[in-house]
Amino acid sequence: MNCKNCQTELSEHDDYCKSCGGKVIRNRLTIKNLFVHFSETFFNYDNTLLQTFISLFSKPEIVIGSYINGTRKKYVNVVSYFAIAITISGFQLLIINKYFPEVYDFSIESMKGQADFQKKNMAVLQEYQSIVMMLYVPLYAIMAKIIFFNLKTYNYTELLVVFMYIQAQISIASALLVLVLALVGLSSNIIGMAMIPLMILYAAYCLKRLYHLNLLDIIVRTLFFFVILGIVMVIATIIMLGVMYLNGDLQEIFEAGKKAAEEAAKKQATN
Repeated sequence: MNCKNCQTELSEHDDYCKSCGGKVIRNRLTIKNLFVHFSETFFNYDNTLLQTFISLFSKPEIVIGSYINGTRKKYVNVVSYFAIAITISGFQLLIINKYFPEVYDFSIESMKGQADFQKKNMAVLQEYQSIVMMLYVPLYAIMAKIIFFNLKTYNYTELLVVFMYIQAQISIASALLVLVLALVGLSSNIIGMAMIPLMILYAAYCLKRLYHLNLLDIIVRTLFFFVILGIVMVIATIIMLGVMYLNGDLQEIFEAGKKAAEEAAKKQATN
């Protein structure tokens, strides 16, 4: 018998090819073994997804540190885990948009122009969600290099791995939490306000354990993070306002605000 991938000769008892490492397939394709193959490929063999998810909360320094140090079998590898996070987030958006559209309904909480603008932004974010998730990772890695400038524990590439795991874990956890909160009828604003501090706390928790910092040190560095984040947000806001001005969205918001103010004044005059 020869390997079906590289044609290397195999013995009858070989389960994997000694040349290319491919698994020896002896049975015909069925629904059962197709599902097994899908599970092995998608969940990085041996179904370690749940173990990875739990361990990233209980001992993130072990999961992330193990991968960086060369242990690649015990937990889902970082690329697969990130891909799983993107897939779960996509399913979450599909379910929310189909069954709980009111979660992202801004018409009640905003004036019409602002609501339309927020809907446009949400539509863009949903469409390019995977790209946005990937762009966060190098940005956070750069910020971490600045925040931990005096610690050489991890280089930039290793920090990319760190934040790919952190971003993936946050995405999976938030997708599940959003679905649960949507079931009880909470709005997007409440969900957003709940998730932002939790995401920051989780990232700080992971970095504390990875860098073996004391509580005071991580608090100081977290405050430093907010300073850097503030600068980044100011730059991003200026860029966003410039884009909004060029495509006319800013003018629409101003006109909607003016119209809302005029209508409010008319109502007061009538009363």
